[in-house]
Amino acid sequence: MAETDLPEEESLFEAPPLGEQERMVEAILFATSEPVSIADLNARMPHGADAVRALEGLRKRYEGRGVNVVRIGEAWAIRTAPDLGFLMQKETVETRKLSRAAIETLAIIAYHQPVTRAEIEEIRGVSVSRGTVDQLLEMEWIKFGRRRMTPGRPVTYVVTPGFLDHFGLESARDLPGLRELRAAGLLDNRPRPGFGPEERADEDEGQPDMFEAPPDE
Repeated sequence: MAETDLPEEESLFEAPPLGEQERMVEAILFATSEPVSIADLNARMPHGADAVRALEGLRKRYEGRGVNVVRIGEAWAIRTAPDLGFLMQKETVETRKLSRAAIETLAIIAYHQPVTRAEIEEIRGVSVSRGTVDQLLEMEWIKFGRRRMTPGRPVTYVVTPGFLDHFGLESARDLPGLRELRAAGLLDNRPRPGFGPEERADEDEGQPDMFEAPPDE
């Protein structure tokens, strides 16, 4: 009797068919607003399921559709296809205005992470107020990184998956140039004092020098 029961007991631990696993991953990604890691997907799915294989199959099925399965940092999410983003413009307009200091601080962290407060101040040429950093931390666009193994062991700052998700980036390596930052509203379009059209054009072509402090700060 026990021998006949054994196959039935083993069958309880068989992984669901791959198509069913893809449906499970799809349901999880649709139900969560934040990107989900592979480890979290595997923890939610039945024993023996393979979230990596399911994600790959699901990603291929969504190619060319109105929403895509995308990687954001070390996690995955379902997001509107990039070419259809204009349809969501009214729903995704960011109403919170960052100060110039916050914009420059955020950009320095994004392009130079991990970076300490002292390094941010060295790049900008002015001190960074606690309120500026606190605002970016509150928005969950930056977070604390590892401490430097230097005297005082200063804390470093890095951008968060939330920052990458907001701007549709897979990693910090995909950060845009200055033109794209202006188009996204991270920089205003007026030139800084002393910058004419030609200087602005040259500025756009190279690495962003938005990190320089304005003369009046």
